[in-house]
Amino acid sequence: MNRLGTTLAMALGAALLGGCSGATTSPAAALDAYSTALNEGRADDAYLLLSDEAKREISREAFRRMVEERPEDVRELARSLARPGNTPVVTATVVAPGGDQLELVYEEGRWVVDGTGIDRYGQATPRQAIVGFIRAFERQRFDVLMRYVPEAERQGKPEAMWGESGDAEKAPLTPEKLKNSWAGEQKPYITGLIDAVKSALPTAKIEETEDRAAMPYGANGTVLFVREDGRWKIEDLQ
Repeated sequence: MNRLGTTLAMALGAALLGGCSGATTSPAAALDAYSTALNEGRADDAYLLLSDEAKREISREAFRRMVEERPEDVRELARSLARPGNTPVVTATVVAPGGDQLELVYEEGRWVVDGTGIDRYGQATPRQAIVGFIRAFERQRFDVLMRYVPEAERQGKPEAMWGESGDAEKAPLTPEKLKNSWAGEQKPYITGLIDAVKSALPTAKIEETEDRAAMPYGANGTVLFVREDGRWKIEDLQ
């Protein structure tokens, strides 16, 4: 997409997320009205559909000039917006001070809580995984913590984080074995790591690449994630 198309599309995104000034009743209606106005060269009508935030970013005159100076590009963008691959869905993410993340979805003129907010130990995203992992540890739910253990560690190839010190037998990891380690000699070490991760969560950025992810925390720490069978797990806290 060229610079003009990117600017107009970003303006549309701000309109959908921020609330349109025009008389639209849904994201789909806003998309249709916006694309129709652009296709017909009605820059002022398209501008009315922008949110207050979008209007602060670009003036009416600048918007009108973009539409008038590149009519062919604008019409092409309008045609592409008029045939979306699926029904537009507007979402918002709320992050609590403790790092909990809740997804909201805009449906039929109102915001509702996405179903994933029900799962307190979710693994659909790396952030959900680390939040659920911390919650399980704080509640000493070692049965739940096993959900976040990668398969290799479950089968007896423990990393330093998951296995007991000096574990020569490399037996499969169990909730009882994890409890003996994390509620015993490793408790101060693991607690310190988790406290540092929890403190960093509200502003932490997670870098994701295919089935791997990493979240820096503290001065030099990193949470490593791995995705197995569609679920994110905690590979290591470094």
